[in-house]
Amino acid sequence: MSTNLTTKSDVLSKDEEIGYEVSGDDTKRYGVNVISGEDHKTKKESVEEQDNYIKPKNEEEGYALRAVTKYLKVQRSWISTRNKIEKSRSCEGKGVYVYEIPSKFNRDLLVDCIDMVPWTNMCKFFKNDGFGEAIENLGQGWFRTHQYALEPILHSRVLKHPCRVYKESQAKLFYVPFYGGFDVLRWHFKNVSNDVKDRLGIEVLKWLGSKESWKRNAGKDHVFVLGKISWDFRRNKDSWGSSFLDLQDMQNPTRLLIERHPWEVNDIAIPHPTYFHPKTDYDITSWQDKMTSKPRRNLISFAGGARPGDPSSIRSTLIDQCTLFSDQCRLLNCSDGSCDKPENVINLFQDSEFCLQPRGDSPTRKSVFDSLISGCIPVIFDPYTAYYQYAWHLPEDHKRYSVYINQEDVKEKRVNVVEKLMTKTPRQREDMRSYIVHHLLPGLVYGDSNAKFDRFRDAFDITFDNLIEKINKLV
Repeated sequence: MSTNLTTKSDVLSKDEEIGYEVSGDDTKRYGVNVISGEDHKTKKESVEEQDNYIKPKNEEEGYALRAVTKYLKVQRSWISTRNKIEKSRSCEGKGVYVYEIPSKFNRDLLVDCIDMVPWTNMCKFFKNDGFGEAIENLGQGWFRTHQYALEPILHSRVLKHPCRVYKESQAKLFYVPFYGGFDVLRWHFKNVSNDVKDRLGIEVLKWLGSKESWKRNAGKDHVFVLGKISWDFRRNKDSWGSSFLDLQDMQNPTRLLIERHPWEVNDIAIPHPTYFHPKTDYDITSWQDKMTSKPRRNLISFAGGARPGDPSSIRSTLIDQCTLFSDQCRLLNCSDGSCDKPENVINLFQDSEFCLQPRGDSPTRKSVFDSLISGCIPVIFDPYTAYYQYAWHLPEDHKRYSVYINQEDVKEKRVNVVEKLMTKTPRQREDMRSYIVHHLLPGLVYGDSNAKFDRFRDAFDITFDNLIEKINKLV
């Protein structure tokens, strides 16, 4: 499913369109006013920033794009600086409570793994706390992790969170281990009614509704982890997915997803799971050393397949340009199953300076994070792929870790991607890769369920540090 800018009218009121203000209901709902006293300056900066990405086709798209930026600024205001200003890892005021909900809401959903997806046996992906089978030839900490494995991965980590508490009265944050993504996935390829698709989500909210801990703050201090994209939980005209995130009781909790709804401030995008799950600081530093010293034999690479049935896709154009400059660009065609082996993808990215990352079925791609942890600079064509998504894990200044090329320029043949990337100097490439490997990489991987990090904060740590900060500010 794609992100349609015109859906902005569905989530912002007419008052917001006219004055770009948040209504009283929205202020109450989000706990903040997304308009500050620096409106005029901020609006001007937002327009300039957005114009670097997308030229709005009409006034409504202009408002929608500015709203995206405003909500991301709100999310960045929740970023914790605790790990920067305090060496202590005290759990005072940071208690995390894990609900013991009936197993039908999580573990039981993994039992029917054999026929969950018609073309593959998902059972192999559920081993090792959701990491999947080990990949021995890539080294320590590498697994065949499925792109939708976020729910069991984070569940296993939260159960061992150093600030976990067992009394609700001691909790600051409440984690609901509902595997909503797998609940959606099990019905994707079966002919069942919408009532069946929505049933389990309604049941878990009914179960929570009986808890005083839920009633106390109307769910504002609760978090759900949903390992798929936001649109899979916002069913519209077709029968795809559930309506879980449109339910009234789901408007206050924080929702962690691999892809967020651009105009939902409580949708927080966190990194797609990669294949790398380090256990110690040494696992990370040794990989960093390898990625900084690795010879890059390819200037550019693209791991993907064409989308001939999608007229808006630029993939065929990228493949044509890559093939034309075969001495500079290496193609791994995913259409023949070559990308099903993580080794093929990771080895390609390790050998490359730049990795092309056009959108797929939705704007975001797991491949973006696979390229980053491999020290390969991602080339982004749609700001919704990364820049409008991962406010907690990627910096606002995207030029530090990526190259942006407008997909419309590619589609209309106004730019040759290979020629453009050839203009980047070796020093520019080295500086970007150094920033990616040394500053970003540790915070983009989900460590082993028994991980012990002293020097680093991984994607899980960053997420829960910021969740606590969000709750402290809003509740």
